[in-house]
Amino acid sequence: MAIQFRVDTRNAMLDAIEVEAGASCCLEIRTGAAPANCGLASTGTILVTIDLPADWMAAAAAGAKAKSGAWQDASADATGTAAHFRIYDSQAVKDETTCFMQGTVDQGAGDLSLDDKTIVETQLVTITGFTITAGNP
Repeated sequence: MAIQFRVDTRNAMLDAIEVEAGASCCLEIRTGAAPANCGLASTGTILVTIDLPADWMAAAAAGAKAKSGAWQDASADATGTAAHFRIYDSQAVKDETTCFMQGTVDQGAGDLSLDDKTIVETQLVTITGFTITAGNP
């Protein structure tokens, strides 16, 4: 049997993510495949840069934690197809050396969901979904 946690424990683990990252995180959406892990240098072209709200994640419930507030960029940085994202913690905002979290991007799918994954420079970009789940095996 695999180790399992009760829902309250899973929620506490998820809430610790936002505490560890801190307020004022920065989200970048990039082209191409993500690096193999957060410790490696960023890859691809930056399409979108968003300074996330100070309370960027809602409180965890039922083993899941979703984005909080509006995640938008009023003017995309470049043109391309969104493929992955990186979040930099509040201690390293925009220094591109301390990636806190990364994952896939897609339209209506992926770890982070966009209104349109085909991005044109200067367009409005809206994040439509982002949820982290701590499930039992």
